[in-house]
Amino acid sequence: MKKTLIGAAVVLVLWSVVSYNGLVDKQEAVDSSYAQIENVLQRRYDLIPNFVATVKGYAKHERETLEEVTRLRSQWGAASSRPDKLQAAGQLEGALSRLMVISESYPQLKADRNFSALQDELAGSENRISVERKRYNDAVNVYNRAVRRFPSNVTAGLFGFERNKPYFEAVGHAKSAPRVEF
Repeated sequence: MKKTLIGAAVVLVLWSVVSYNGLVDKQEAVDSSYAQIENVLQRRYDLIPNFVATVKGYAKHERETLEEVTRLRSQWGAASSRPDKLQAAGQLEGALSRLMVISESYPQLKADRNFSALQDELAGSENRISVERKRYNDAVNVYNRAVRRFPSNVTAGLFGFERNKPYFEAVGHAKSAPRVEF
């Protein structure tokens, strides 16, 4: 009887260790995925001043949109929490989309080599952001399922693992296509 209790205790301890370590791995995967989103958002953030300066030279009367892009870039840089950064990034994405639409009205701008190179860099950044957001959401999905499924939910509850980490979601205006007029 004593050996059975000791055996059961050993199995319970081993299961707890394995479960805990699995949850830690999943939590780290979520945090790492989010850090990678920040990395590619920083790349976009660094490209914006050159892009705005190039557009500004050709599209002087589009000042309002250029100022909005600059303001939102500053907002992203000043954001300190994950939700604030993601919200600012989504708003900046929308403003950049409007700026791209505006740039279509300026043939000289579209022919400018600097603009073309910056546009390609921004498009590459947007693609990377999209890929990293998907990877983040995939990591959140794995983590959230592990925290909620039995028996790992017991370990999660005992050790205070956060339930239902938030997914990245598009901001309201990003859910609809921008209106393009020619």
